[in-house]
Amino acid sequence: QVQLKESGGGSVQAGGSLRLSCLASGYTISNECMGWFRQAPGKEREGLASILMGSINYADSVKGRFTISQDNVKNTVYLQMNSLKPEDTAMYYCGTKRSGLCSPRSEGFGYWGQGTQVTVSS
Repeated sequence: QVQLKESGGGSVQAGGSLRLSCLASGYTISNECMGWFRQAPGKEREGLASILMGSINYADSVKGRFTISQDNVKNTVYLQMNSLKPEDTAMYYCGTKRSGLCSPRSEGFGYWGQGTQVTVSS
């Protein structure tokens, strides 16, 4: 069964960086659509980035600051986050979808992990 496990969150000051990891088990990510999302308290889940066989899409809110990548040997997807802002504070999740458009703005992602908390202080 598909399981995704996020890690790498923490507390940083504004302008700092973090790298999140999403380890997949029971599932090979190399030919699948993977995405990173976040949800802040009281807000809807927001799609940030997606990757499918090298094709990458970003939400405007993180373009130029966040970078999604994957290591097929480690079966892990990463989200490098630079120039962090207080408004980036949220729980971060990775998800996957088996069909349809691979975009952080598209529906159909699932198999969420438990998430990893990112807190950015000013």
